[in-house]
Amino acid sequence: MIGSIRIWITLLLFVVATLVMAPLQMLVLKTGLFLKPGTLPRWWHGVVVKVLGLRVHVRGQIATQRPLLIASNHISWTDVMVVGSLADVAFIAKSDVAGWPVFGALAKLQRTVFVERDRKGKSGDQAGEIAGRLAGNDVVVLFAEGSTGDGNHLLPFKSTLFGAARLALGHGNAETVFIQPVAIAYTKLHGMPMGRQHRVVASWIGDADLVPHLMMLLREGAMDVEVQFGEPMEFTAASDRKQVTRRVERQVRAMMTEALQTRQRAR
Repeated sequence: MIGSIRIWITLLLFVVATLVMAPLQMLVLKTGLFLKPGTLPRWWHGVVVKVLGLRVHVRGQIATQRPLLIASNHISWTDVMVVGSLADVAFIAKSDVAGWPVFGALAKLQRTVFVERDRKGKSGDQAGEIAGRLAGNDVVVLFAEGSTGDGNHLLPFKSTLFGAARLALGHGNAETVFIQPVAIAYTKLHGMPMGRQHRVVASWIGDADLVPHLMMLLREGAMDVEVQFGEPMEFTAASDRKQVTRRVERQVRAMMTEALQTRQRAR
C-alpha cells in the first residue's frame, strides 16, 4: 500500500515539474534568451533526483577547463538524472532513445547527441557533432562502456567516440581537450549498505524493459549514490586515443571500486 502511494505521489511530482519546465526550456532553445540551455535541465534533474529518493554524494568537482568531455561508467537511466543535477551538461545517447515516449522528448530538450553505436560508417559524423559541441564549450557526458553494467563491475570502455576529442582540436583555437573520468556507484538502500545482490534495484541492464524497472525503483526509493570526479586528462594532437581510453577506464574502475569497498567496510 505504501509503495503504491509512493509511486503515485512521485509520478504526480514528476508530471508537475515537467509541465512547468519543458515549455520554458522550449522557449529558451528557440529564442536563446533568459537562461543558458543547460540551466533548466539541471534544475529539472535536481527535482527528479529528490522525487526518486536518490541521495547524491559528490567527491571532487567538475573540471573548470574547456573543452571538457566527461567519461563515466553507466549503471542505470537514473545516472542521467544524477549527473545532470550536478552541472549544465549535454549527454550522448543511443539513437533509439530519441523515439522513447516522454524520455525521448525530454532528451531532445536537453540537446542530447544521439549516436548509432552499431553503424561504424556513421561514427565519424557522430564524433564530429560531439566535437562541435565541445568546441562550443558544452560539457558533454559520454557513458563510455556503451551499455549499462550491473553496478558491481566495469565494462570495457569503447574508444570510438573518444575520437570526438581529436576532432574538437580542429574546431576553433583549441589545442587541448580535457577528458575527466567520473565514477558512479550506488551504495545504500534505505540507509543500509548494498551488497552485490541488492544492486539490481539500481542497475538497468541492456535491453531490459524500462517501465518495470521504473516501478521497482519508485516503490523502493531511498538509495544513496556516490559520484566521484577524477583529475582531468589532457588530450592533444599527439595523444593516442586508445591509450587515453584505457587510462580513463583504469581511473574510473579505481574510483568505483573504492566507493563500493568503502561502503562494504562500513557495514
